[in-house]
Amino acid sequence: MDSSYKDIYGKNIKKLREKAKLTQAEVAKKAEINVNYFAVIERGEVATSPDNLLRISKALKVNISEIIKVK
Repeated sequence: MDSSYKDIYGKNIKKLREKAKLTQAEVAKKAEINVNYFAVIERGEVATSPDNLLRISKALKVNISEIIKVK
């Protein structure tokens, strides 16, 4: 696999966020995550906790499987 799971999760989050027509700040606020940290997650630069991934999925109103699936 060429991409790390951090990259995959980040790309999936970005795609889902854009599909929902939300800004990074809006999702971060709904997920109760610092907006700068959310941006780093979305860029695939850090491995975040499963708890944060769940909060992001709830903020985006999607199942967490949509964030973690490998396409």
